[in-house]
Amino acid sequence: MAVGDGAVLQIALDFINLKQALRCAHESVEGGAQWVEIGTPLIKSEGMSAVAAVRAAFPEHTVIADLKIMDAGRTEVEIAAKSGADVVTVLGAASDQTIEECVEAGHSYGAMVQVDLIGCGEPAERARQAEELGAAIVGVHTAIDDQMVGADPLDTLRAVREAVGCKVAVAGGINSETAADAVAAGADIVIVGGAITKAPDATAATRAVLQAVTSGEAVATELYKRGGVEQLREMFSKCSAANVSDAMHRRGLVPGIFPIKPGLKAVGPALTVWTYPGDWAKPVEAIDEADEGTVLFIDVRGEGPAVWGEEATKSCITRKLAGIVINGAMRDTREIGELDFPAFSKLRTPSAGEPKGMGMIGVPLKIGETTINTGDWVIAEDDGIIVVPGERAVEIANRAMSVLERERREKSEIEGGRTLAEIAELQRWQQQKGDSPLQGFKPHGPDDE
Repeated sequence: MAVGDGAVLQIALDFINLKQALRCAHESVEGGAQWVEIGTPLIKSEGMSAVAAVRAAFPEHTVIADLKIMDAGRTEVEIAAKSGADVVTVLGAASDQTIEECVEAGHSYGAMVQVDLIGCGEPAERARQAEELGAAIVGVHTAIDDQMVGADPLDTLRAVREAVGCKVAVAGGINSETAADAVAAGADIVIVGGAITKAPDATAATRAVLQAVTSGEAVATELYKRGGVEQLREMFSKCSAANVSDAMHRRGLVPGIFPIKPGLKAVGPALTVWTYPGDWAKPVEAIDEADEGTVLFIDVRGEGPAVWGEEATKSCITRKLAGIVINGAMRDTREIGELDFPAFSKLRTPSAGEPKGMGMIGVPLKIGETTINTGDWVIAEDDGIIVVPGERAVEIANRAMSVLERERREKSEIEGGRTLAEIAELQRWQQQKGDSPLQGFKPHGPDDE
């Protein structure tokens, strides 16, 4: 159980199915992971049987029960320790009394207590207090939801390291490129989740992270890292429209618009155009107003005649635009297809209208259930169109990358002979039938007196 002079690598099994978690754990341990964590989702899903199963599978490894205790500290530490946990986590946001109860129970049952600083307003100060209360480890933890908007734990880690003499763990989007930085910033325990658990080959992924931990040098990785505004195009280009749809909880669909030929993909911020059917003046004028890398998004009420053709497309190529999406009609589709420019439309027709100039540029559009504003991000490909609100683009891009990474792991298991239903344990997770306790419930409103 002791932490050696060097930093150790802890694998975080944040699955909801025990069998899937154990498969990944075996791969990771083969790759050199020294500590094995039963993540909070797994404990909530499987209970203490997950702790016992991991203990049985890895009797020589340090086992962590990530309970994130907030109350009833003595009881919860006791049941985790009796199930085989060497380390049990309690939240730093818990009361001093709860942390003390956890520490005392840990002494009684041979378990170390780690105080997780997630959500603490003054993490360095709370870490110092936790050490005084008897914590063996304090954990600097950037929440998954915070990672999606670009947060990382390293600045907090440095401050906590200066504040305490006990062991310090770090978690929150660590990968083979950042693990060495975490050790340099003072981490004794480097906790890695998705960069290993979502990898098609968790053994190889673990070895890469462990190499970074032990050598102090970053190991390059293509995935398992999060970006900001400057990486939006790169991230959305890696993800499919389906990945982005999943990340948005099935929102953002613009229905009925598809590429003029298979294999085209447009990614970029939108410049919106609204025009009357057949009036191609504003769509063409918008080409000259658009910045490089923009996707023109034109709403013609889903009707013809055409407001777009080959010459407009060649103008877009000259201006280095990223694509054209038309909720309406396009013509010259064979010629446009030969240009390989990402062009999407609802209709095709040989007939064009007249440039009367009756439309508007840069106005909000509403197509189906989705509103499209200038500056929103467009991801358009064979399956159709997804639009991401500009103010949420960083978050959604990072979440879409997480979906992509998870699917790569699942696909590797399918290629190994398992089925999707087996991996997801679908029958187990089917929603239970029955009347909702809120059936017939009417919230109290301002008019209810």
